[in-house]
Amino acid sequence: MSEMVNVALDAMGGDNAPGEIIAGAVDAVGKRDNITVHLVGDHDAIQNELKKYSYPEGRIKQVDSTEVIETGEPPVMAIRTKKDSSIVVGLNLVRAKECDAFISAGSSGAVLVGGQLIVGRIRGVERPPLAPVIPTKKGVSLLVDCGANVDARPSHMLQFAKMGSIYMEYVMGVKNPKVSILNIGAEEEKGNALVKETYPMLKTCPDINFGGSIEARDIAEGEADVIVCEAFAGNVALKMYEGVGNVLLSEMKGAMMATPFTKLGALLIKKSLKETLKRFDATEYGGAPLLGLNGLVVKTHGNAKRKEVSNSIIQCISFKEEKINDRIKEKLDI
Repeated sequence: MSEMVNVALDAMGGDNAPGEIIAGAVDAVGKRDNITVHLVGDHDAIQNELKKYSYPEGRIKQVDSTEVIETGEPPVMAIRTKKDSSIVVGLNLVRAKECDAFISAGSSGAVLVGGQLIVGRIRGVERPPLAPVIPTKKGVSLLVDCGANVDARPSHMLQFAKMGSIYMEYVMGVKNPKVSILNIGAEEEKGNALVKETYPMLKTCPDINFGGSIEARDIAEGEADVIVCEAFAGNVALKMYEGVGNVLLSEMKGAMMATPFTKLGALLIKKSLKETLKRFDATEYGGAPLLGLNGLVVKTHGNAKRKEVSNSIIQCISFKEEKINDRIKEKLDI
């Protein structure tokens, strides 16, 4: 039998907490028999939701907390003053090795700050990056960094590439993943000072399969498995990617429902279209890990619903089984 993976889940974080968060936990333990979820949050709120479901006894546990960090609160101050918040309590479970991972749809700033202050960085990791998996024409790609380090240095970017390659290969199953740096052109001499200084470091690094620069328009084509960038550019690219996808989906649905003829056409392609759209549904791939910490911390979308929460929990299995942190230490010569 596989080793049990213990996941601390912020039951109070996000737009749809606690209902959708707890529903996702129930789904996850129903799909996999080697997961135990520790729901962190208000006792009564969690109990009221759990009463709606049946689930394997002992596989969902409750850890009480009395405070919630709101999205608009200054992250550092909130982490330091709200010691009994669901985020701080959950992160402390990982720090104490009582849980293998912590997942939250709550305040991004608090999760990022708390991950570094409470769980702590692996010795030698300069800056932990936030690395979401995004759907592409050829499968999925890892965008690293998308929100944690807006003023990265070349040495940070090199570590992003190494850690991203490890995650993509051992968690997502992509052998010898191709790494590219996000740029404004394919030519080596293009880019800002950060890109120009980082490029030769990636090019000569023996630990990665470097494929040169990638322009934003080629991300969706799946031209790279790991896309390296600093967080400002990465976050802009990610939000644009998600926004255009949502608009196109909405417009396509409207066009198919416009007339009786288009409705008939939609019915004829329904099965094929559903399969295609599923591949481009970001919620299928779980949340974004904060790589390089002493334990796994995963940030999901603020509006995450049960499917994204469930998939985020399940993705923690591979992280533990493949000993990702040990591989990071080895790759970074730590």
